[in-house]
Amino acid sequence: MAYVWEKSYPPGVSWDAPLPPAVPLESLLETAASKWPQRIALDFYDRTFTFRELHELAARAAKGLQALGVGPGVHVGLHLPNTPHFVIAFFAVLMAGGRVVDFSPLSAPRELKYQIADAETQVMITLGLPALYPQIAALKGTAKFATLVVCSIADFLPAPVAAAFGAPAERLDGAGREVDFAALIANDGAFTPHPHGPLEDEVAVLQYTGGTTGQPKGAMLTHANFCAVINIFNHWNALGGDEEPEKTLGVLPLFHIFGLTFIMLLSVANGAVVVLHIRFDPDRVLADIARKKITAFPAVPTMYTALVNHPKVKEFDLSSVWMWSSGGAPLPLEVQQRFEELTGIAPKEGYGLTETAPLGTLQINDGPTRQGSVGLPAPHTILEVVDLETGTKVLPVGEKGEICFRGPQVMKGYWKKPEATEEAFRGGRFHTGDIGFLDQDGFVTIADRKKDMILSGGFNVFPRNIEEAIYEHPAVAEVTVIGVPDAYRGQSAKAFIALKPGHAPFGIDELKAFLADRLAKYEMPTEMEIRSSLPKTPVGKLSKKELVAEEIAKRQAADTLPAAGRA
Repeated sequence: MAYVWEKSYPPGVSWDAPLPPAVPLESLLETAASKWPQRIALDFYDRTFTFRELHELAARAAKGLQALGVGPGVHVGLHLPNTPHFVIAFFAVLMAGGRVVDFSPLSAPRELKYQIADAETQVMITLGLPALYPQIAALKGTAKFATLVVCSIADFLPAPVAAAFGAPAERLDGAGREVDFAALIANDGAFTPHPHGPLEDEVAVLQYTGGTTGQPKGAMLTHANFCAVINIFNHWNALGGDEEPEKTLGVLPLFHIFGLTFIMLLSVANGAVVVLHIRFDPDRVLADIARKKITAFPAVPTMYTALVNHPKVKEFDLSSVWMWSSGGAPLPLEVQQRFEELTGIAPKEGYGLTETAPLGTLQINDGPTRQGSVGLPAPHTILEVVDLETGTKVLPVGEKGEICFRGPQVMKGYWKKPEATEEAFRGGRFHTGDIGFLDQDGFVTIADRKKDMILSGGFNVFPRNIEEAIYEHPAVAEVTVIGVPDAYRGQSAKAFIALKPGHAPFGIDELKAFLADRLAKYEMPTEMEIRSSLPKTPVGKLSKKELVAEEIAKRQAADTLPAAGRA
């Protein structure tokens, strides 16, 4: 069967191209160390690691973890920002026979406690800084969590350089045991390998979804899921041979599925260099792109917004980058256009989810950018658009509905949540919760999240349409739109706006006048609020859930006031 998108694939790419067999993920590092022993794998603030050194460190960490009881069935949590410890520990856990659970270092204590218990995490690995260590140390004894490994920036950077990241956290007493990372790796690296079962079934990583509605869910991602993404991406881009290695700027968090797969795993598989940044700092990003001749920059839209608004962006040579890619959230058209004016290249938007590890669509790198499109369904991937009412009827080209996927990268299911798994896979396809459509050439456009859609006066209103229109206002740096109760329409749109430096605030009437020829009347925001900054997720995406919670609380408080008080 031919799919509508196949005709638009780049030359040499076929939908059903044979892919290399899946391998255990830890073998990616072993192969890289054998194939490119002296090649630089990591650059962490000018401290470099070869693939051989990285593999040796991972082997030593694996033996140390086995001494702590890590083996098949044991879950090890990584509560780490972008430091070499993350890369070493990730592969070490798999070498030891355990399973990785990724934690966001920016999560609140309540979220951390829930995830530790839900994932049945026995060992946690964190960084000994005041912003991270105390929150995890205080949770020892939660469910099965009994052992904490504490890392230090000084493990790999000279003391004066490490001091710039802050003073070490004061250590806490309490339940369980604590082990320093330096002690964990103080061995000969002779760990005991464990045999693997079928890689299509064997879960390598529990990756928790953002939890924008309800509690986060652990997506069970197998070794084969990740290998499928790597092999499909390499087929699409003709990578994986003996070409000059890429230099990827690793500023996306590795604990997030986008950074984990498309920065860390892909780079190890292809022998590429990762220039690792512990956090997003626009000044250092621009400086390192110019100084270290970065060739690939995977990022989220807020990072591109920060770069285009940087006052000195034109002073940096960004010409070495050939792959500017954006994911995690829609890239505002205005930001995309401004970035192309600056660099001559528009960032390419892809689309995927935690549950697809996170591959769904791919862009043609050397073709013109289709504005608003997130590319073509990837090889070996079936994308279907189903009706919003029943979720069972597959819609024709051009009609909006819920995006669904089938393919080798789609997760095994949700950890310990059979009902949620059954709901997500109803009809034999994975339902994403995103609304979009296919055009006649097979290109995909995402309209919005199903749960974010506003029902206003009988019309389906998509916040992204409103956000794109507001981004055209010259004073707007960032905008998020949510639905709020409306006595007449049922729901209407409210816009939260952060302004560019030096621009004066404006009111709702001025905004409506600006949008008059850009939006339908039923799409027009009825409320707006200007803020100094907007809430973001740990990976840097604009986040709506905090704003929704605020609006609910505000309206509930107003409803409890006496009539005179409300007046």
